[in-house]
Amino acid sequence: MDKFIYPLPVTKLLIFDIMANSYERKIPIMDCGHEYIRRILYGRWKIVLLLRIESGVCRPGELARSIPQATRRVLDAQLIELLRHGIISRQVFEEPIQHVEYQLTELGKSLMPVINAMGQWGNDNAEQLKRSLK
Repeated sequence: MDKFIYPLPVTKLLIFDIMANSYERKIPIMDCGHEYIRRILYGRWKIVLLLRIESGVCRPGELARSIPQATRRVLDAQLIELLRHGIISRQVFEEPIQHVEYQLTELGKSLMPVINAMGQWGNDNAEQLKRSLK
């Protein structure tokens, strides 16, 4: 009978499991609006997805084609997070060929002026930002 060989002794695995389950956050999460918006928008493509959805690109395939640098898997994961946060909604059309469309919720629509203001600030300070990012 073959024995399964663990990469670490079982006792060490149990200790790691106990440590992982008893981990306490050393730096508490701030309970403020900046922290919430950071956590909602955290993700490389979330702002781009929201801008595309706002401009009328609603179907997953269209979104993927409009952002060729991103993989479909990453875009799907970030769409799911935006859905979970209530920023976008998803509508499934039961037609002979089923399709899905995304749209901004009221919460998402209220977020767009903030995103547009951040984009304008970036445009206004683009030269300085380019130099600082080199």
